[in-house]
Amino acid sequence: MSDALPVLFSLGVAFWLLCIGFLVHLIWIGPRSNPLRKLPGPPSSKLFDNTHMNMTIDPVHSPRSHERFVKEYGRNVHIRGPLPWDDRLLTLDPVSITHVMKNNAIYEKPWQARSLITSLIGCGMLAAEGPVHRRQRRVATPAFSIQNLRALEPLVFSKGIALKEKWLSTLNATEDPSRGAKLDVCDWISRATFDVIGFAGFDYQFNAIENGDNELLRAYKDMFEIGISQQSGGWRSAFIVYVPYHDYLFPDQATRTIQRCREVIERVAGQLIQEKKRKIAEAEKKGSTYEGRDLLTLLLKSNQAVDLPPSQRISDEDILNNINTFMFAGSDTTSLSITWTLVLLAMHPDIQTKLRSECRAILPSTPLSDLTQEEIERLYTIVADLPYLDKIARESLRLIPPLHSSIRVATKDDVIPTSSPLKRKMPDGSIKEVWELVTVPKGSFVHVAVEAFNMDKEIWGDNAWSFVPDRWDNLPDAVSTLPGIYSNLMTFSAGPRSCIGMRFSIIEMKSFLFILLSNFVFAPTEDKIGKANVVLTRPYVVGKHKEGSQCPLLVTPYVPEGTSASS
Repeated sequence: MSDALPVLFSLGVAFWLLCIGFLVHLIWIGPRSNPLRKLPGPPSSKLFDNTHMNMTIDPVHSPRSHERFVKEYGRNVHIRGPLPWDDRLLTLDPVSITHVMKNNAIYEKPWQARSLITSLIGCGMLAAEGPVHRRQRRVATPAFSIQNLRALEPLVFSKGIALKEKWLSTLNATEDPSRGAKLDVCDWISRATFDVIGFAGFDYQFNAIENGDNELLRAYKDMFEIGISQQSGGWRSAFIVYVPYHDYLFPDQATRTIQRCREVIERVAGQLIQEKKRKIAEAEKKGSTYEGRDLLTLLLKSNQAVDLPPSQRISDEDILNNINTFMFAGSDTTSLSITWTLVLLAMHPDIQTKLRSECRAILPSTPLSDLTQEEIERLYTIVADLPYLDKIARESLRLIPPLHSSIRVATKDDVIPTSSPLKRKMPDGSIKEVWELVTVPKGSFVHVAVEAFNMDKEIWGDNAWSFVPDRWDNLPDAVSTLPGIYSNLMTFSAGPRSCIGMRFSIIEMKSFLFILLSNFVFAPTEDKIGKANVVLTRPYVVGKHKEGSQCPLLVTPYVPEGTSASS
């Protein structure tokens, strides 16, 4: 036994020396050979530092940070994650980002991001990669055809009208309706879009406009609001990104809340799937076809299509995960787009007045609630082509995209083309401009700065940070270099992973703005509205951050000139 002690001691020493050697290589030696470190970027003197992340993903700081980066370091910048070996590329170059977004087989969402998305809404199209993502998207694409979306326009209008009526009844219950009332438009719009996706997506009436305590709505809101109320930064949040299982082993209140919400969502969504499959099967037994036009029915039918090979079909679990994805992407992102547009219009009353005049000029003499489906479809055709409404929708989506930024990881070594010379950091500390490709090692993160491309002054002009809808009458030539699928904006992403529901989102946005602006006036309140990047860019009241998403605006019934308030 005594003879074994020296051997065990030697093995122990060797083990710890290997561990120390690995850490030294990981923290100091390995990063020094990373080609991304040849790019200039903001300094970082701390061993563990989250400064660069705060500079680039916090919407309070990011516009100025991105502008400074371009001026000082060029369009391809080296930044660092919280850990000393976490070297990243922040590209603000249109040619470079086009390469990244087009080559989705090389640049995937990192497992950390997929793990976060999966923990919230399952592994649907937002989280899946490779063959799984391709199968899911192929099955879902027919549901988002122009013909199918046109059939949903009357439904979107009906929910917009229901919200208008709810607001009018709420205002009429006040002491003086003509003075308006402070309404949390973020909450109300999210309830309305949730009703839209409930019925359009699954032929299911959530009645969230009438009842904000709907079980499924509350589960979604709690799941994301807990992210805001618990958003204190710190090393626990950073640590979980790199060691996600820590949250399961040592759950906190946020983890337990998310798990509870997931159980509610999976239970209700699972019931929707089984009920829909039962209706389709019953119709087949009777020799007929179930005629549901909701997205879930279309998804199930597409998945069972005879021309789809069995190997390309997706499982019930994939369908469940994509229901969650549709719920999130079809409700949350659109509601935030509409909310931020109302905030911008409240801050620019002259633009709001001009838009209202355009909308009211096409109002039919018949109340909207009395129009037939065919009449609503014809009306929306006119609404969709309203020039000023179209410019405002584009400008709002440009200035405050719901998705502030995204991230990709290189799955193999790659070189990225550029549109301008790189600013190389020389050994003596000087900066030299050279024409060459950006070398990206396997495993490196690449930041997709959606907001930065949408607000780049060298692309959009000196007024890029301002709300100027008329800019869309005469865009700078540089805008055409951006790869976004919607008006060259990065808001709906680009490439093979671009937003599949973009058209549906625009239908909702324009329909709701048309109905609400035709009937209400929006103005700021004494509350200052700020931005928080929590999965999406959400509004909150400054000083009340932990109370979650809020966007109070003064909402007043619109009274045409020459008409008394009582009439």
